[in-house]
Amino acid sequence: MEEFIDIITKQGEPTGKSVLKSKIHNKGYYHNTAHIWFYTNNEEILLSQRSVKKIIYPLLWDVSVAGHVDSGETIKQAALREIKEEIGLTISENNLNKIGVFECFQTYENGIIDNEFHNTFIAELSVPLSKLVLQKEEVEAIKLVSFDAFEALIKNIDNNDNHFVPSNKSYYEFVLQVIKKHINR
Repeated sequence: MEEFIDIITKQGEPTGKSVLKSKIHNKGYYHNTAHIWFYTNNEEILLSQRSVKKIIYPLLWDVSVAGHVDSGETIKQAALREIKEEIGLTISENNLNKIGVFECFQTYENGIIDNEFHNTFIAELSVPLSKLVLQKEEVEAIKLVSFDAFEALIKNIDNNDNHFVPSNKSYYEFVLQVIKKHINR
């Protein structure tokens, strides 16, 4: 069943209107998503490989967990729901540390118009990967990569290595720097 998504303005303000997710992307309405980047105290970042079933960037590696904010949901509620759905993990709202909101306005050859505000959080992953349960419609695989390996992958993003979503390079760099600072407090 397709969910309803709240439409927001280009400035990120609520409009009071909501439409089906497919219409959000067909019409290019502005909307919120929740992104959650998990890290470990061993200086690793959890990456998720987008499902082969995804319309945009199938099988590329990206943020640990991400999804749309459903109509009527708070952004933190959406983040917690997406974490539970995509990797089977339940965490407390207090474990989410918001690091910013990032504009992602893109149009794709298949006609999808993505005008999203990525409300981005970081959170510590305190369970082994073996405890996570993947939602196959969204996540093909997961892996932990060291900060150094993540940085090297980001540097090579422009070399058509087909590892990461290429348009997200500066976003990935920012997230890595924030997580490094957070761990080294």
